[in-house]
Amino acid sequence: MPSPFSLPLHALKLAGQCALPLILWFSVGELLRWGLLYAATEIQHGSYRQPRLIVAYVLLTLIILVSMTVITGMFLSLRRALRETRARRADGQPEEQFWFSLNRVAPAFAVIYMAWSLFYEDAADFQQMDLFHNLDDNFYTPILNNVANGTDEEVTYGVGLVSLDWRVSLAAMVVTFGLRMLFGRKAERGSGRYSGIAAAFAEFSFVFCALNALYNIALARGEWAEQRAVVDSTKNFWEQAKTSVPGWEAFWNWFAEVWPHITEALAVPLTWLAVAVLVFGGSMDDTRRALRGTRLERGVDRLEQSHTITQSAVDRVAGGFMERWVPVVNAFRITIKGGAALFGLMCLLYTGIHVGADYLDRAVRTLIGSDVPFMWLYTGMPVTFVKELLVTILSYSVLAAAFDIAASRARLQGEDITA
Repeated sequence: MPSPFSLPLHALKLAGQCALPLILWFSVGELLRWGLLYAATEIQHGSYRQPRLIVAYVLLTLIILVSMTVITGMFLSLRRALRETRARRADGQPEEQFWFSLNRVAPAFAVIYMAWSLFYEDAADFQQMDLFHNLDDNFYTPILNNVANGTDEEVTYGVGLVSLDWRVSLAAMVVTFGLRMLFGRKAERGSGRYSGIAAAFAEFSFVFCALNALYNIALARGEWAEQRAVVDSTKNFWEQAKTSVPGWEAFWNWFAEVWPHITEALAVPLTWLAVAVLVFGGSMDDTRRALRGTRLERGVDRLEQSHTITQSAVDRVAGGFMERWVPVVNAFRITIKGGAALFGLMCLLYTGIHVGADYLDRAVRTLIGSDVPFMWLYTGMPVTFVKELLVTILSYSVLAAAFDIAASRARLQGEDITA
């Protein structure tokens, strides 16, 4: 019976055994990602800007698919070294091929990726590449010319994600929604070799087009919305609560400060563990499994026996909440199979790796130091690459080791942790 306190050593062992494939996956992924970002930066500016932006959106979607492929490849590399995998091989279970795993993982991965807004990093890199590429000639020069000459020359750099015309976005939403439904149903039936990947591609494209359309519509209707009675009364209620309820403002200020730390320390590790378990062969979007053994499981039974209209209504109201939290709850239930110590140690190690890497990055940059202007524009990339490589490998190894310990303990007790 493996001990939960063996997690650090087991994680380091997995990282050492799989170091070469993990480094290769990460390096190739970063190279492809940089190439697609550069191509998107080059193609989105010039004449026929709207068609160019559509191509840039397609490239951004491909960037996220590259991230999904790299994540799947890295977890599959770790899966081959797990004790649980060796036990399944001994039981005669065949090993899943890479493309089959990717096609199976893609739809659920897209839901988790979007529900927790994990695409923010990709969007930020997209905007940063667009902003810093030819920074002087294409960003500052138009601004200075506008100030000096009193003109209103449009600055197109750094705003590519919100520059697509909202009518084009709505049309693209209709198309991508249809593709998402088509390939999603194929993936559910198990037909089509790459239907899951195509469904994930359509999901990412649909969300990006929707975000752009909503941003531009909200921008155009912002002044109108501020004048509506409902919005005005809500603001008045909030202001009255601040003055009349003792401790109201202090509580919400404290909550706004503490909640991001709770999310980063507990929910984020469980979210990535849910992604890992998906690759390892488990199902993380099963609501019944998340509520198994609780009184709420009866509510799932009643919902499944209700009319389809009722089920659709509940899905529309609570769909986003379930997509966000059901995988997290399932990941928690899997981890807790190894004991509360395993859950706490996994979250502690995952958070400690990221916090420690930030301090180490600051120490390395201070140690290198330089008085050369703009030196870090070209020397910061290698430092960031090495930091992200180490953080990614160690974090994924911790998640894989936590799953391995929990699965081994459950199997020795006669349970199947992925069932």
